[in-house]
Amino acid sequence: MNTVKKENLKKFLTAFNGKEIIVVGDIMLDHFIKGTVSRISPEAPVPVVNVTKEYYVAGGAGNVAVNLAALGAKATILSVVGQDRSGEDLSNFLSGQGVDTSFVVLDTSRPTTQKIRILAENQQVVRYDRESKNPVSSDIGKICMENFKFLAKKADGVVISDYGKGMLSEANIKAIVDICNKNKIPVCVDPKIENFKKYKNITCMTPNTKEAFEGMGVAQVSDEKVLFDLGNKILKTLNAVSLLITRGAEGMSLFEKEKGGKVKVSSVKATAREVFDVTGAGDTVISVLTLALAAKASLKEAASLANYAAGIVVGKVGTATVTQQEILKVLK
Repeated sequence: MNTVKKENLKKFLTAFNGKEIIVVGDIMLDHFIKGTVSRISPEAPVPVVNVTKEYYVAGGAGNVAVNLAALGAKATILSVVGQDRSGEDLSNFLSGQGVDTSFVVLDTSRPTTQKIRILAENQQVVRYDRESKNPVSSDIGKICMENFKFLAKKADGVVISDYGKGMLSEANIKAIVDICNKNKIPVCVDPKIENFKKYKNITCMTPNTKEAFEGMGVAQVSDEKVLFDLGNKILKTLNAVSLLITRGAEGMSLFEKEKGGKVKVSSVKATAREVFDVTGAGDTVISVLTLALAAKASLKEAASLANYAAGIVVGKVGTATVTQQEILKVLK
């Protein structure tokens, strides 16, 4: 699939600018506390971390929205936060990154999902979470759907980013996909294993190899034919237009449904020269893929662009984003 000419991909990048993309899903606040360790606590056999740095970033669906904004899109996040300081910090961070948070719904019955990591010399000592995985109430769900119907009138693309924190009910998933299909809006999904088979009639799903096997309840094996058979089965089960399985150092495999029920399989070679950190690479893939489809690229072209973007982002340390300029540089 790397036969897609680089020159042909450049035109889609400038078309990213101003594309209206809705990100629906679970957002969370990633809170990092970094420091040094020089002694063990006299109170318990644990290290004493002397804090030197503390910061927040958006996690979950929030990181997808940040990726989209960095690529020039008009990204709007549709999600739920609690009535707490974490929700304020998360909304402020997203707004600061150019993400529209006007449609983030406040839910007084739950906390904002927060992951607090304590690191000593870049080694994670402990992580503690604040969250509720309970489904949002029917009232909150209705507000979210009304917001989606309003936003969909002008949307160029939709990303569903599912982290299993209760934001996405089966009924709302179906309603979102139905609205997208009715209005010919590409809808791409980063699935949670538990909800894997609920995403029917979508444009594209982007699981990694592990998620693809687990989502179908199949034991993972390193066999090309088994993977291709699995891809065919997923496409048929979901009645999806396409499936993009990300495979790390082995690149990606794109499955496309053709007329007559046949499935076309294309392979994409990984482009990364050095891999420092794969954190957030999946968010970059689905962001670029969705934007490229919104810019009227073919699935093959969109997957190729997403592959080049992933090759850039894994060369960065920490959850990172990629820009049009960085992609353009590797396309020259």
